Amino acid sequence: MTLWASFWDIVWWFLAVFVLFAYLFALFAIITDLFRDHKLNGWAKAAWLLFLVFVPFLTALIYLIARGGAMAERGVRETQAAQSAAADYIKSVAGSSPSDEIAKAKALLDGGTITAAEYEQIKTRVLAG
Repeated sequence: MTLWASFWDIVWWFLAVFVLFAYLFALFAIITDLFRDHKLNGWAKAAWLLFLVFVPFLTALIYLIARGGAMAERGVRETQAAQSAAADYIKSVAGSSPSDEIAKAKALLDGGTITAAEYEQIKTRVLAG
């Protein structure tokens, strides 16, 4: 008898593969969440990991039931922090508009920090670039 002897063997095989991938996805999400959680101490993290190794399905189910809500909140918080950091970085490296540069140079000229020749040089450079 071969692996693909009947239609139902194929269905069961696909179901088993689906369950395996779903479990692996949940396992990696749990492990990621364990290391993301700064409120848990090292011993608690080690205990969760130990139980995940020796009693995997039951431990994963208990973790998702007991800590699933906080797991989602930590994920949202981390995503928002990453988006905020990316936006701040983009703002820091993005150049200002030519009119902003000229206005800054004019303020320096009015304050006496730069000379009229330096102001004209800055203005020429900004308008050319």
